Parts: sequence; structure tokens; C-alpha cells
Amino acid sequence: MGCVFSLPEDRRYAAERAPTTRETSFIEKMKKTGKNIIVFYGSQTGTGEEFANRLSKDAQRYGMKGMAADPEEYEMGELSRLSEIPNSLAIFCMATYGEGDPTDNAQDFYDWLQENDDEDLSGLNYTVFALGNKTYEHYNAMGKYVDKRLEELGAKRIFDLGLGDDDGNLEEDFVSWREQFWPAVCEHFGVEALGDESSIRQYVVKEHTDINMNKVYTGEIGRLQSFEVQKPPFDAKNPFLAPVTVNRRLNKAGDRHLMHLELDITGSKIRYESGDHVAVFPTNDSALVNKLGQLLGVDLDVVISLNNLDEESNKKHPFPCPTTYRTALTHYLDITQSPRTNVLYELAQYASDPKDQENMRKMASSSPEGKALYQSWVLDSCRSIIHILEDMPSLQPPIDHLCELLPRLQARYYSIASSSKVHPNSIHICAVVVEYKTKTGRTNKGVATNWLKNKLVTDNGHKSTVPMYIRKSQFRLPFKATNPVIMIGPGTGIAPFMGFIQERGWLKQQGKEVGETVMYFGCRHKNEDYLYQEELEEAEKTGVLTELNVAFSRDQEHKVYVQHHLKKNKENIWKLVNSENAHIYICGDARNMAKDVQAAFYEITEELGGMTRTQATDYVKKLMTKGRYSQDVWS
Repeated sequence: MGCVFSLPEDRRYAAERAPTTRETSFIEKMKKTGKNIIVFYGSQTGTGEEFANRLSKDAQRYGMKGMAADPEEYEMGELSRLSEIPNSLAIFCMATYGEGDPTDNAQDFYDWLQENDDEDLSGLNYTVFALGNKTYEHYNAMGKYVDKRLEELGAKRIFDLGLGDDDGNLEEDFVSWREQFWPAVCEHFGVEALGDESSIRQYVVKEHTDINMNKVYTGEIGRLQSFEVQKPPFDAKNPFLAPVTVNRRLNKAGDRHLMHLELDITGSKIRYESGDHVAVFPTNDSALVNKLGQLLGVDLDVVISLNNLDEESNKKHPFPCPTTYRTALTHYLDITQSPRTNVLYELAQYASDPKDQENMRKMASSSPEGKALYQSWVLDSCRSIIHILEDMPSLQPPIDHLCELLPRLQARYYSIASSSKVHPNSIHICAVVVEYKTKTGRTNKGVATNWLKNKLVTDNGHKSTVPMYIRKSQFRLPFKATNPVIMIGPGTGIAPFMGFIQERGWLKQQGKEVGETVMYFGCRHKNEDYLYQEELEEAEKTGVLTELNVAFSRDQEHKVYVQHHLKKNKENIWKLVNSENAHIYICGDARNMAKDVQAAFYEITEELGGMTRTQATDYVKKLMTKGRYSQDVWS
């Protein structure tokens, strides 16, 4: 999973992005640049990296010097040498991904921590801030592991583990932790805060007036012109432009738009397995980009570079440069999510109305009324930076400072809805278009799903393409085809199971003996959003599906969900699980559905297994550790 640098191709791109000799020793780098604080991040969607950057910037306010670092780029075995640097400290901002796993960029570091029992880290001062989500089974597993493991290896924890919960308010958790963390650091090292609360710029803008346009990025993620000349292997730093061959609406009626897309990967050498995820790089709506240009009163087609003021930093630019503001705001920056408090804090100085300035600083403070104002005015109202600029006309930040502060636009992951045994050259996606009204009466639209919806098969005679790569997952059919499978996937949670069903059908055609294949699907109305109805009923008719149970939640007085059907069929479920080694798969909403389904399994186990609730819980947890209870869920 974490092998980004093992690819010779990738080495080449890295060379174009940075000096030829990549410094893998963070100790040497810190000594050379006079840094004493290093902030490592394990980040999948960019938030961990964002927090690490904020902490390394903070260090400056306390007369120390910090650097943010990707553990994948450095030799982590050097942690024991950090004591060579006086007053040194390592901070770890670690996100948990999937089922309690490390993020891709922290996989090697995680393996190193697990394998090196004799490592002596007694000279290392450290603290950990963990990023997770309470709706998941393994809440903040990675952060908790790093915190515990460093202590076991002799390191000294100088401040308590911080737990950030993205189901609640991750930003507030971080701000509150940071508020107490820095005074503890000052006390530990005997330093005084400089009281420098001014904004600290990380990048300086350079305008290019007479540049060769072939040297300007137009949306590529890694190598310049990688979208014109495509070279495998394709991955997160080198996505493949897959043509869209099918884009159809799945639901027959109703006000939502559920869609099925097919991406053509012919000739790309991309391989995938049922259960994997496809990552796509969306772009922002051009109307929103233009709106932002209007509000800031700037020409978006100026070619610029934002250059790091710290010339020794591995990160030369916040996004690929040189490029235009238009490209940056379209391809590289997230302009629709609610801005975090540090963005408000840094932009406050550009509001000409003192009241606006005060409110922005208040929202970024840790005072109860400030937190409440940020919660209601920004988060609960779903205000983006565009909405904030609209509602605070006195706020006129320079566009380059705004571009420095906005987070990167991230790839979006979808569970693949096909089997490579049946569709080796095609990847299917099933998704619902996100669109909702906010408290301020605005309509917000999901970036990726609206972009995908508009990917028509031919657009003015051109093929529509989607930049994509594959992310491997642990969500796999049993190795033995004779094992029964129980699949539970309401709504778009059906996606990976379309792949599973295709694969079980293919195995049957090969003359293999295939175990029972049971599907639990759920939707609102039979005649509206029964996704893939024809395919599912056909699979049942041909015996590929031995059982098809569908819950239509709103077709009768009382709501009926998948968990009700599970309990109704408890005898058969228990027989498959307890006597026949069935594998259970759950895909879809984590917050309610996955929890309710798990509770249903506890009840069935308790009742039919004649166990106490505690024993039943242990029984299900054991299925999880054995890989017989797998979840692919999101919140």
C-alpha cells in the first residue's frame, strides 16, 4: 500500500518536482535549517497535512522553528537521533483510514513501528494528535497506536494524546487541543510565547509575464503535461484519463439523481479486484470559480507561482506551479468546503469593517462564544469561502494569500461496482448526486457527483474523460468460492456487491462450486429507486443469487430497513454464519445503517447462539478479526 517511491516512473516525476538529490535524512535537514520541531503527518484526504502545517507555523510564534514532514519521504529510523538537536520535539498528526488502518503515506512508518522492538527512543520528546471519526468501529486506532508504541520504545510524551472526531467538530477538537498544547511545550522547554499573533506568510507570489505556456500546469496532478502524454504505472501522483463510455440515471423517479457510470481503462495496464475503490480527481464548477474571481476583482488568467519562503522545504509550492489562478481554483483548491478557523484568522486583517474583523478573529478563538459563532455561522450554515465573501462585503483578501490558505481539492473514492473477471477493461461507478439547501437559502452541490453527472459520453464530439487511479481495499470475496456470502448494501451501498455478484456468476460459469450468495438491498420506493432491479432479479432467476431480500423503507406506514429483514430471516442467517463459515459484507452509511445492522447481528447471535450480550459482541468481533465481517462504509 505505501510504496509510492518504489516505482521507477515516480522517481522521474519526483526529480522534476524537486532537486535531484532528495534529502531523506530529516535530522540533517533540521540541523541545516536550524529547525527544532518536526511535525509528521499521516494524511489520506489532506486534513492531517493541513493540521501539521498549522502546527509547524505555530512554532514560529513561540520563537521555535518547525517543519511539516511526510513520513514516506524520510528515514523514520532516525527518530532516535532527534536528541542530537537541543530542545527538539516530534509531533505526529495521524489520521486513521478504512478499518483502523494507517493512511497510505504512513504505512511504512506503521510497519517500522511494529517490527522494531529493540529500538531505543529514550531521547525523543513527542506528542500525538489523532484524526478520526467516532462512527467507525476503530476510532482513531492509528493515532492511539503511535502514541502508545512510542512510549513503549522509551520516548517521552510531553503532552497528552489529542483525539479529533470528524463526526463531531474536528476543527474545534484540534483548536482546543492546540490551545493547551503550546503552553505545555513552553513550560517544558522553558520558553516564552513571543505574543506574535500576526499572520505569517509561507509563500510569496511571483507573476510570470512572458512564460512559455508549455511550462504552465493546466490541471495535471504530478508531471507537467502528464495528461497529454500518458505513461503507466498510474497512481495517485499519475492518474489515468479514462473515457466515460456509459452515464445513465439509475432511478426511475423521485427528486434525487442516482447514476451509473462506466470508465474505459483499455490499454492502461490498470488492474483491479472486486471490492477495490476507484479514486477520481474532480474539478470545481466554473461558475463558482468565476464568482470568486468577481468577488475578489481579479483577472484569473494571470500566470503565477507561489514559492515557499523556506527555500529548504521539500514543498516548493502549495499546488503545481506555474499555473493560472483559474486553474488553481478549478483543479487544485477546495473552494466549497467550510473554511477552517485558521483561514478566518489569517484573512481577518483584510476586512475593512472592524466589526467583521472582530467576528472573524472571534470565530477563530477558543472562547465559548467564538466557538458557538463558528459552529452556527460557518458550519451549520454550510458557508463556503464564496458565501463568506458574499456576506462580508468589507472582506477583500489578496487572491494569492487566499490561494495559500485554501486546502487542496482531494480525490474522491467510490466502491467499484463491477468485477474485473467480467469487465477487465471497464470500471463501474454507482453514486448519488449531492445537492441540498442550506440555512441561508443557498443551494450547495457536491463537487464530485455533480462533475460526474455532467460527464456526458460525448461532449461536442469529444470523449469525456475522468482522471482516476485504483486504491486496493481489504473488502474481498472469500478465497474459497464454496463459502456462503451475506451482502448487505442499501442505496448506493449496493456498488461493490454488483461486482461480487458478477464474480460469483462468472465462477459458476467456470464450473466452480459456489456457496450460497445472499443479498440484502434497501431503498425508499420499489418503483422509484430500486437500483439495478433488472440485474438483481436476473441473478436471482439464474441462481447466482440464492436469496434476494429488498426492504422498501417508505412503501408502507412504518419504515422497513435491511436490519428488519435480517432479523426476520434470523434462523437462516445464523445457520450460514455459525455452521457454514459465511462471510458477511456491509456497505453504505456508517452512522445509522452499519450500526443498526451490527446490533441486529448481536441480537441474532445472542438469541440463536444462546449467549449473553457480552458473549455475542465478542463473537461478532471475532468474525471481524478473522476477516469474516467486513465493512466498506462512509459517513
